[in-house]
Amino acid sequence: MKEALFYKKTGSNKVKCGLCHQNCTINDKAYGFCLARINEKGILYSEVYGKLSAVNIDPIEKKPLYHFYPGTTAFSIGTCGCNFKCSFCQNYEISQTSTKNYPYIAEMTPEQVVKQAIKNKCKSIAYTYNEPTINYEFAIETAELAQKKGLKNVFVTNGYIKKKPLKKISHCLDAANIDLKSSSPEFYKKNCKADLKKVFKTIKLYHELKIHTELTTLIIPGENDAKKDIEKLCDWIVDNLGRNVPMHFSRFRQCYKMNNKKPTPADKILMAVQTAKDKGIKFVYAGNISLDGLENTYCPKCGNTAIVRKNYCTIMPGLRGGSCRECGEKILQYY
Repeated sequence: MKEALFYKKTGSNKVKCGLCHQNCTINDKAYGFCLARINEKGILYSEVYGKLSAVNIDPIEKKPLYHFYPGTTAFSIGTCGCNFKCSFCQNYEISQTSTKNYPYIAEMTPEQVVKQAIKNKCKSIAYTYNEPTINYEFAIETAELAQKKGLKNVFVTNGYIKKKPLKKISHCLDAANIDLKSSSPEFYKKNCKADLKKVFKTIKLYHELKIHTELTTLIIPGENDAKKDIEKLCDWIVDNLGRNVPMHFSRFRQCYKMNNKKPTPADKILMAVQTAKDKGIKFVYAGNISLDGLENTYCPKCGNTAIVRKNYCTIMPGLRGGSCRECGEKILQYY
């Protein structure tokens, strides 16, 4: 185990964790909300340090990141636990348990992760599959080493990290896809056991720190698929982040505690995509569903097809140096 960062001793062998917005006070021998951090006699430890539940080489588009070095691969790692309790979690087998109850597949050092990423010719390391914040100590040590070796670092996250930890890692965190699950505080409280206001605050901080940010919303039938809710979500994005932040709407599939719901109908995904475009968001995509053309990137100025994506195969016929080949409009900062 590794002693945790961002906690305070509060007496009687209790500690208060300051890593995320759950703000856990943890008794001796007890876990935090995330099931990844444990108090041992007044010292908080990361129990998941270096213990990996998943190790894969993924297309960067699978994160999904569409505007960050498209066509490259990410050395992707995850562990166990999460600081949300999402009833619709698609990786619940690893996110809603501890390493004591899940047979993690590998134990690696930061040096080994970086070495494997380089060996496999990956452009980046992605901290993904479960919430990377809860494995903060391992993530920051790995990210700092990776940066020195010319690799990029990516979080796939729920956006619940607090200000100080995010600022500390921001110098070596290059990109993030953040799940913005709904525009409804009630949805977050009921389905995630989290506070939407704090998610909004954290997303704005990612943006202010100039970490490349893309957003994903999983559209769940009967939960967050009303047009007015999508409009509210898009209004917040435009007002607080601008029109250039890429937005992904993803199809729900039955899982975990929502296995009685049907998959998201195609017309709901199409509605969400069109609503975002009508609100002025320039780059809007559909995921987990086969809808022709909705994974492609189009120039927002002239409509030229800049990037074509199909089954994680990416080609860039309409780009030149990150700009539209036809009109010169800047499309990608990272390419």
